[in-house]
Amino acid sequence: MADQLADLRAILRRMGRVLVAFSGGVDSSFLLRVAAEELGDNVTALTTRSPTGVEDDLVAALGLADELRVRHVVIDANELEIPGYAENRTDRCYFCKDRLYAICHAEAERLGIEHIIDGVNRDDLGDYRPGLQAAGEHRIRHPLVEAGLSKQEIRTLSRALGLPTWDKPSSPCLSSRFPYGTKITIEGLRKVSAAERVLHRLGFRECRVRFHGSIARIEVPPAQLEQLMEPDVRETVLRELKALGFLYVTLDLQGYRSGSLNEGLSQPTEATPPNEDRLAS
Repeated sequence: MADQLADLRAILRRMGRVLVAFSGGVDSSFLLRVAAEELGDNVTALTTRSPTGVEDDLVAALGLADELRVRHVVIDANELEIPGYAENRTDRCYFCKDRLYAICHAEAERLGIEHIIDGVNRDDLGDYRPGLQAAGEHRIRHPLVEAGLSKQEIRTLSRALGLPTWDKPSSPCLSSRFPYGTKITIEGLRKVSAAERVLHRLGFRECRVRFHGSIARIEVPPAQLEQLMEPDVRETVLRELKALGFLYVTLDLQGYRSGSLNEGLSQPTEATPPNEDRLAS
């Protein structure tokens, strides 16, 4: 890992000036920290604020950028305004990333910055991620991929650097809680966000509330299934989620797993970027 970190530092130094697409998650936080160490004032972080975003992630992003003393630009971006996004096709993430990278390009051009970088890591290349196609089209660099860093290696290095995000659970946008084909609405996003806050308050740090219309399908790690079924906890979850407007509250016995709504995709779709697009930078 030491060699990979050294490679990452060298890659960033060669770029000179960068704009970091910064979500506040594990990967982009690590990337921003290393970029700030290597490039100082030649780093700009850009975060979008959206109804599809997790509120705690924005708060974390604001705090870390301030701690690192990097220039931080926050721009409002409502993905629901993008034609085709709310219909929630299997290539939904393409529309989101296309908008994000367009915003990044406009800001980079305004500031005279040549290189836009993001926190895509080596493991991301093996998943279904239509957003990588948008990254290739916008010529976004993936320094963590270029340095050969995996998610676990980034967590380990983040811990060594003292980053508070080193053990942060994965936190994709709230739209990922809606099965493909289910329309994404402001009301639905708010219900999902509020429902997950209930679970977080009860001690379920890593969880998902999947939106199935009147049904909330809860995913927690298998080791916490019994905890959720404790009478007091169960009654609290039922009461508060029903108060949010869910008619039925269900528990997924398979437990939490990232990207569970991709399980119905039996084969790549036309939206799946080819391998060369996944690796474009």
